[in-house]
Amino acid sequence: MLLVVDEPQSLVSLAAAVGAPVAAVRQAVEGLVADYDGETGGPVRGFELREVGGGWRLYVREEHDDVVSEFVNTQAPSRLSQAALETLAVIAYKQPVTRGQVASIRAVNVDSVVRTLLARGLITEVFTDPDTGAIHYGTTDQLLVHLGINSLDELPHISPLLDDGADGFDGEVLK
Repeated sequence: MLLVVDEPQSLVSLAAAVGAPVAAVRQAVEGLVADYDGETGGPVRGFELREVGGGWRLYVREEHDDVVSEFVNTQAPSRLSQAALETLAVIAYKQPVTRGQVASIRAVNVDSVVRTLLARGLITEVFTDPDTGAIHYGTTDQLLVHLGINSLDELPHISPLLDDGADGFDGEVLK
């Protein structure tokens, strides 16, 4: 289970998942930590089991972080979710734009999506507003490469893609 989770897992949640007492899971986790750290006579593994944020999670050992990061970043990128694509479009067309402005346009919280786009190098922090402290985001050259364009001027004009409202509203008007 620790191989597939995104967030640290508490001993209680691990115990519930495997149907074992917390004490037995604690002992098993301690055994794994010792094994991965080479304390049981085996080699020190390239990963470690760490307790963080009230739970346990596997991490790459610090001394291997650069190699793993390089490998991951050179692999074929996974597809972006619909939420990420929408957020990326708002940033591309409205930049420089704050996270709050993007959230207002999309009418949803965009914090995790912005973190994902930053981690993938598709957007960057352009500047921080000195009055509000709000970070303004913009797109990167890496996005242009992915889109196969030379500049944002090559993005399609958005107004022809928007509904002009000529068909009216679907449904009833609330009074």
